[in-house]
Amino acid sequence: MPEKNRKRLYFDSLRLERWPRSLAILPGFVAFFVLNPEMIKQVAVFSLIVKLAAAFLLTLFISTANYIVNEIADAPFDAFHPHKKDRPLVNEEISKNVLKVLWFILVAVSMAAAFIFFKNIYFMINLLALLIAGILYNVPPIRVKDIPFLDSTLESANNPIRFLIGWHIMASVFPPVSLLIAWWAFGNFLMVGKRVAEKKFLSQEESAGYRLSLKKYSLRNLIVFMVANAVIFIAAYAFFAVESGLNSFLFAIPFILVYLIMFMKKSVQDIEGAEEPEKLLKNPYFAVYTLFLVVIFILA
Repeated sequence: MPEKNRKRLYFDSLRLERWPRSLAILPGFVAFFVLNPEMIKQVAVFSLIVKLAAAFLLTLFISTANYIVNEIADAPFDAFHPHKKDRPLVNEEISKNVLKVLWFILVAVSMAAAFIFFKNIYFMINLLALLIAGILYNVPPIRVKDIPFLDSTLESANNPIRFLIGWHIMASVFPPVSLLIAWWAFGNFLMVGKRVAEKKFLSQEESAGYRLSLKKYSLRNLIVFMVANAVIFIAAYAFFAVESGLNSFLFAIPFILVYLIMFMKKSVQDIEGAEEPEKLLKNPYFAVYTLFLVVIFILA
């Protein structure tokens, strides 16, 4: 294979097209100023932008390192997936050892840069937590990915971890626990939706070979678990709004419910949209409604 094509395969294995997921640090960053509005006047705008950009890049590097772990650990299982079976490592078109070197470089650069640039122990701990969560999720003998219900619960822990990374750009204290629970439950809602789509659209052989936990799931208990996470999310969100004196945020709940229902419907109709939630934004209805929700929160 030409060297140029091989480099492209390595680049593809980093899954950099998923960079929008690292924007999940933004809610934590914004939440800090919503709950501490007096801090807005105490920081320089340029310095703030630089810190936010640096935090985004470091989060992206650690997330990419986790995708490398996933690429290596999941290669034997991806062979059973109708789309992922074409990944270059599955077809032995790239070297596992080169990916391991790339992982080490990304982790070393990220942690060193976090120490030098932020000098915030909480920021570094959260970056490390994001890395450890990826290892626990993917790597035997623990490999939580194969344990029903725990699989999505740990994977969705990336949501509050990224939230805390954004929060700790500015703070050395922790946000309200109710807000973290809400963000965790929302992530779990999305992850269970992904499993609903896999259970529905993959054949029994494909699902059993690709994701071992799917053997022990039924479509019914997955949907019940999805609804349960939606309820926890709404309840924790409402508690946070009342606890923090942000009662205007309660008016967003009906619109959030519509959004959750739209995603649930998509999960049982389309595997691609559920597996890659950011692709839903290519749908004009989802894109417009997402923008509408953003406006609702800004007004609140």
